[in-house]
Amino acid sequence: MFGPDEIRQIWRDHRRWVAAILLAHKPRETDVEDLLQVVAVAMVRKIGELRDPSAVKPWLRTVAINAARASGRDVSRSRRHLKLVRDRTVQIGSGGADAGESATSREEAGRLMDLARTLPGGYREPLLMRCVRGMSYKQIGAVLDLPETTIETRIARGRRMLRELALNDSNKETKNPGRSGRPVGKPETRAAGQAAAGA
Repeated sequence: MFGPDEIRQIWRDHRRWVAAILLAHKPRETDVEDLLQVVAVAMVRKIGELRDPSAVKPWLRTVAINAARASGRDVSRSRRHLKLVRDRTVQIGSGGADAGESATSREEAGRLMDLARTLPGGYREPLLMRCVRGMSYKQIGAVLDLPETTIETRIARGRRMLRELALNDSNKETKNPGRSGRPVGKPETRAAGQAAAGA
């Protein structure tokens, strides 16, 4: 049904929002680029089974969610943990006030990203599509098959929920100052701060 050129074009058209779906559902330890490759391979192998071309978006979203969830059960997770530890060691060893502030910012962004992933899917996905991937309300509405007004409302509520979660989490840390530090966040987590701030 789909030729190689058509499949390449479908992937180019949908890759951005697929990455946002993966971000919303993947474990923190899993790399988005790795999961994008998994989804791309699944798409190439299985897209020929689709009988209705209009079903590409919902089907691709399901493939992305399944890939993200499967990665949580992946036995190679320990290797990714080791990489995170190495990265933290390099960042801590770089020294300097700027490095300390940068590490703190990354930790805070990582914390917010973790909290964002606990939001219900109906709020988590549009919020991350907007704040991490910079997608417009119209683009998000097209992916999720929802009106723009619904997307706006869900993003506003998602931001409010995220601010409340961050406040509650901060209060817990204040009451328990002896808690161990959190792992340093990945680059995509920078936008989580914008989500909480309502940017």
